[in-house]
Amino acid sequence: MMGEPSKQSKEAVISYIIQTQEEEMKRISYELHESVGQTLYSFYTGLQFIQSGITDNQLKRFAEEMEQSLERSIKEIQMVSVELHPPTLSTLGIYPALKSYAKQFTATFGIEVEIEEGGKEKKLPEGQNVTLFRVCQEALHNAAKYADTSFIKIIFTWEADCLKIEVKDFGKGFQIDEVQTQSFPGIQAMKERMHLAGGECIISSLVGEGTEVTMVLPLLNP
Repeated sequence: MMGEPSKQSKEAVISYIIQTQEEEMKRISYELHESVGQTLYSFYTGLQFIQSGITDNQLKRFAEEMEQSLERSIKEIQMVSVELHPPTLSTLGIYPALKSYAKQFTATFGIEVEIEEGGKEKKLPEGQNVTLFRVCQEALHNAAKYADTSFIKIIFTWEADCLKIEVKDFGKGFQIDEVQTQSFPGIQAMKERMHLAGGECIISSLVGEGTEVTMVLPLLNP
């Protein structure tokens, strides 16, 4: 009779599933941007050209409405593509990717996001970049859903042996000891992702003062 899987084997399976999902999201993101997005943009520019030659006012208004609809669709596809996998994450790293993502987040939710960085930035493996981005993404989305806030601050602190990222929402907060992770699976997912990456995720909150998500990732010395 086979015994229960070890903790290490369970973590290996979870890590494999996450990696597979990320690779698939990266592929879909690329297809949305390079194929669907570019095709819609070609339609958009073609419609603009056709519109310039229309003299009938009714047809011109119809063409303008179509143009506006295509423009909205292009922006929505760009947003979904970045949500799945921001292109700058692989090329430039977590800090530029998050700064770029924060602009779209503000445009979508109307919540101002300020990002500060201290210390000397270090290059991270793509897997760790993805983990940090996903945890920050989850923290931002949770703030948009539950915090009732208009401002979020993200602080990057690069130290000699670790990277610390703090996401503070300054919202209504909640009682940590009253929250069960079963009711908020996103919290457990954030902690699990950081654990698998070799770091930790600490969540603190005070009613009336807001919630803070802190990620600490040990860095290997070069």
